[in-house]
Amino acid sequence: MELKEFCACMEQIAPRTLALDFDNVGLLVEPDHTKIKKVLLALDCTTVTAKEAIDLGADLLVTHHPQFFHGVKSIGYSSPITGAAALLLRHGVGHFASHTNLDAAPGGVNDTLAQLLDLRDVAPMPPENIGRVGVLPEPMKLSDLAARCNALLDSHGGYTGDPDRLVSRVAVLGGAGGGDIEFAQAAGAQAYLTGEAKHNQILEAMERDLPLILCGHYETERIVLKSLMDRLQILAPDVQYTITLREKAPLLFS
Repeated sequence: MELKEFCACMEQIAPRTLALDFDNVGLLVEPDHTKIKKVLLALDCTTVTAKEAIDLGADLLVTHHPQFFHGVKSIGYSSPITGAAALLLRHGVGHFASHTNLDAAPGGVNDTLAQLLDLRDVAPMPPENIGRVGVLPEPMKLSDLAARCNALLDSHGGYTGDPDRLVSRVAVLGGAGGGDIEFAQAAGAQAYLTGEAKHNQILEAMERDLPLILCGHYETERIVLKSLMDRLQILAPDVQYTITLREKAPLLFS
């Protein structure tokens, strides 16, 4: 498949018009050739996943997070900011990122989260329509819901609120959703699942009496890789896709 055709498939799955203004999505590192035969899928473009793509013989590394959020003045192999890009460039491998557009897109990160929790009557969470809000099949105690989220996401997160509170309507936003607590509450959520929040945002959730379930940035977003691969296999079946085996959650728990 030609590179431009593959990029068009990614655009179909997650249109860049859905990305937030601060974001940096699309083809960020151009490969030195136009034929795309092998693609590695990962959450982040790091030296670990860049080396994995090179070892795999991939033509493209597709990630959720872009490597570059801000301008850089130099590219170096030893730089923690540009080292992965330098490796990819040296070996002619490209890098494509689909970030907040994949968060917001139908079938993206947050639809996958909602599906994992078996939420019903799922709708976008205003005003940015990135998160989702829906209803559990049956009301659950908050402590049981938090335990279920951790089990489904293979995470070790915590939660706020009364463990015995019954919860029916849940908002979800993968990654760093601490800034959207107000919007989750305005959408009628009785609990809000996200990846991470700052201390002051956790306190805000407590003041608002909105239970917050934090299951990890990595854990709440990695789940999209399988569904992304499945959709790409339908749109671009002549490309071989591999989900990273070397990328691991950055935080360890004893």
